[in-house]
Amino acid sequence: MASRVYPEVMVAVALLFGTLLATPAPADAKVGVCYGMLGNNLPPPTQVVAMYRQHGVGLMRLYYPHTPALQALRGSNIGLILDVPREDIQRLASSASAAADWVNRNVRAYWPAVKLRYIGVGNELIPDAGEARSILPAMRNVHAAISAAGLQKSIKVSTVVHSAVLGKSYPPSASEFSGAAQAILRPIVQFLASTGAPLLANIYPYFAHIYNPRDISLAYAQFTAPGPLVHDGPYAYQNLFDAMVDGMYAALEKVGGARVSIVVSESGWPSAGGAAASVANARTYNQNLIRHVARGTPRRPGKALETYVFAMFNENQKTGAETEKHFGLFYPNKQPVYPISFKSIQQDEADGEGPVYTIISSDSEVFRQLDDPEERPEVYPVGSDSEGFQLDGPDEPAVFPITSDSVQEAVAAE
Repeated sequence: MASRVYPEVMVAVALLFGTLLATPAPADAKVGVCYGMLGNNLPPPTQVVAMYRQHGVGLMRLYYPHTPALQALRGSNIGLILDVPREDIQRLASSASAAADWVNRNVRAYWPAVKLRYIGVGNELIPDAGEARSILPAMRNVHAAISAAGLQKSIKVSTVVHSAVLGKSYPPSASEFSGAAQAILRPIVQFLASTGAPLLANIYPYFAHIYNPRDISLAYAQFTAPGPLVHDGPYAYQNLFDAMVDGMYAALEKVGGARVSIVVSESGWPSAGGAAASVANARTYNQNLIRHVARGTPRRPGKALETYVFAMFNENQKTGAETEKHFGLFYPNKQPVYPISFKSIQQDEADGEGPVYTIISSDSEVFRQLDDPEERPEVYPVGSDSEGFQLDGPDEPAVFPITSDSVQEAVAAE
């Protein structure tokens, strides 16, 4: 039987021992990580920025102007999305001088030592939040202040939406904003088109899967489907992430935003706390996401999609469902929740490297979680004659317990 490569299963051979692969952050990194701070046990920002650099994470999202974090970012060359917090929006919308003061304190005071890329005015407030209609006036005032500083070509002003702005989302090409969302977003999209700014969108296949597991399979949500599951005219979709992003693109086109790009400002999968939330599933989704986004989507093929994984840490003070506390790539003690590599497929190819895999010990905690078929990633035995740790497996996915002896043999073969 011919060898088949299964990049869905993912990270490297040394990861049996819990080591996180680290690579230098490229200057044009397209994958970042959101730095949430809703925890009472998180490391200080200087250590967090050092972790980003150590693990090759070239982009960060901050949810408000946190002075110690902004100071720690000086000289790091880490690209930044900086949010305008909800409580500031109406003030910035009603006063150009307040917006200028905000930009002076939180942008100009750090530029160019801090590599700001986008200002996100509001997070998931459209269409229903009371501040929703203040977003565009605030965006205009912030943009005017950034332009007055001569930074409008370097720093773009946008807002962050989520999938709830879509009134229709299937098939992707038929997607459109709901009536309530369209009333707010149409002029915002026109503003984005006129300033060359992207729309920031939080994209979560996880929630789509758990709300409708009958129609949205785990494989489709995790980039592990063996072939296209949705055919939409000329576009074929093998994963839900692409379908969700392209649905947002289709909705943009219907309100005059055909030239507006999308930046995925959040995407992730929880490792505990609820349905389909496990270490194995979180690792599978996030690793595949990182490797996938360099390809673009069927609607925008070959256009690398700037994407921010949610989140850097498990945050013990987050409210809502228990899963909200378990989206982190790292524990607060800086140890990885699961191993992951921040190399994209394009970087692997440029480096002459093959796919990256996780070797799972049969006595490990991760492997014990595989007892539930719903929680299983696709795991295959290692073929000792396969360059780059290609996996020899059956035509249909099967869980195969890999022991420490198997790992030693694979390392020896490599």
